[in-house]
Amino acid sequence: MDTPTTEALRLAAIDNARSVVVKVGTRVITTSDGKLDRRRIDLLAKQLCRIADTGRQTVMVSSGAVGAGMGKLGLEQRPSGLAQLQAVAAIGQTDLMQAYESSLANMGRHASQVLLTAEDLRRRSAYLNVRNALIQIHAYNSIAIINENDSVAVSELMTTFGDNDRLAAQVAGLLPEAILIILSDIDGLYDGPPDHPNSKRIDLVKTIDESVLALAQDQQNNHSKGGMSSKLEAAQVATLHGQSMIIAPGRDDTVLDKIFSDTPIGTLFLPPEKSIRGRRRWIRSAARVDGRLVLDAGAVVAVCKHGRSLLAIGITKSSGPYDQGSVVSIHDATGKEIARGLINYPSTEVEQIIGQPSDNISEILGHRPYENVVHRDNLVLTHQVDS
Repeated sequence: MDTPTTEALRLAAIDNARSVVVKVGTRVITTSDGKLDRRRIDLLAKQLCRIADTGRQTVMVSSGAVGAGMGKLGLEQRPSGLAQLQAVAAIGQTDLMQAYESSLANMGRHASQVLLTAEDLRRRSAYLNVRNALIQIHAYNSIAIINENDSVAVSELMTTFGDNDRLAAQVAGLLPEAILIILSDIDGLYDGPPDHPNSKRIDLVKTIDESVLALAQDQQNNHSKGGMSSKLEAAQVATLHGQSMIIAPGRDDTVLDKIFSDTPIGTLFLPPEKSIRGRRRWIRSAARVDGRLVLDAGAVVAVCKHGRSLLAIGITKSSGPYDQGSVVSIHDATGKEIARGLINYPSTEVEQIIGQPSDNISEILGHRPYENVVHRDNLVLTHQVDS
């Protein structure tokens, strides 16, 4: 059987997409002095509408609120204090949405502002509510413009996405058969420093391994938080969800039109043959982690290599507190996270049955509603384990 060409794989990724999530970074939609580039927003809005006209659900994850606020206030440096950042984002958000609404209205559609924090996706019920809202926004002939709610989010890792690349990957995970397109100031993933004359753009990435992750070349500036590292992390999330992702040049005036006309542009990341679906997708990338378990070597092999549920006998350590039904992070003896899952017992009971055979649970706790501590159906691997 012939191996599909890069062109054929790219065409299939586009043709199979029922939903499209486009992420645009601060450096793409702001000028060098931090002000909104309204011409760029207008060009992107027109292309988003052309995608939506094909019947695909179309969502934009847009940075730029802090950059717009900086331009509006005449600031030359990005504020470092949390309160200042929140205020600047709130001031800039109105200009950002006004620009999208004006451009989309010219094409007969509306802009729907959706502000999210990490907590909005960590609770299963809220996760589903966000998905339903996005579906209804599409039904109303509108395009959702999503951003992290910088005006209320705080800086700790547990309550912010960190940057909109990872947010975009999580949003794509909400939608059916989505493709994620990240528009960057870099044309794609390169095999060396992007500004080196001998570096070449990589057209296709079939597997995101350590050699691919090593290619990230982050370049920080005063206006943005993202970099190639965060884009590759987003690609890992998206492809594990069974979705293709493209990093493409955001400053190309017709970048989205080119992608959807099958013009070779950017770097395409393909999903593996097996991907995460349904509730396990939420567990893997969005749910709040409340506890931690450490396993012995035998349990690691059983869970990772043989697809078994996690039994109490294989647990060596539990850190909490956590309740029954919480998501816990599962680690090997070296401390490396290998999986996440929904726990069947609260931490107070897990601590009593660590290392015990399942048959002993009833005697120890006085009941045994579950033979396993984490059922395989509610467990998802986060890292591969070497043979």
